[in-house]
Amino acid sequence: MKLTALFQGQWPATILFDLDGTLVDSAPDLAAGIDGMLRELGRPAAGADRVRQWVGNGAGVLVRRALAGRADYEQGASVTERDFNRALDLFYTAYTTENGKNAAVYSGVEAFLQAAKAQGCGLGIVTNKPHAFTGPLLELMGLAHWFGHSVSGDSLATRKPDAAPIHHAIAQLGGEQGTALMVGDSATDIRAAQNAGIPVVAVRYGYNYGVPVDELGADIVVDSLTELL
Repeated sequence: MKLTALFQGQWPATILFDLDGTLVDSAPDLAAGIDGMLRELGRPAAGADRVRQWVGNGAGVLVRRALAGRADYEQGASVTERDFNRALDLFYTAYTTENGKNAAVYSGVEAFLQAAKAQGCGLGIVTNKPHAFTGPLLELMGLAHWFGHSVSGDSLATRKPDAAPIHHAIAQLGGEQGTALMVGDSATDIRAAQNAGIPVVAVRYGYNYGVPVDELGADIVVDSLTELL
């Protein structure tokens, strides 16, 4: 389905994008950061395949999942806040040197961004990634120049799936809810868009905790953003 089908034959005026798993395959770097943290704690490495299934709800949840060794970390052994905070600090230290080192922009992303810009769309980022890593990753991937505003996981008091980051980004870009679109890869992105009252496109290639995104209620699901052109 073409993107214009969602907006009465027109392009949306504002398009917001998730970052990890949607624009950039950052799992290798995130896994390196997590494994560095685990090594410092005397634990076995998790590896990229497992970390891919834990990404999407921010650094804190990623670390909690790594400590529990599972996505539903609430069901695992409890961790004291002191141990969690130490692990989070270790992850931040490790990931700072890994961010962007082995990440890659997904195929089709640049072509879609170019087409959207040519249509006059305001483009923004709404990610749960901490602010300290969002800007540097966009710069390292050569993507920063496309976006007029970015909202990170610690930019506001709430993060996705809360609607506030989406509404904030739309306002900062001078857009309106009725002509805005979210593009993401996970249940978190889909729920955030639904909570914000805007359509959502989901990509199949990203990180959705190991679960297919097709049945989660996205308006369009694609294997590449170029399918929307």
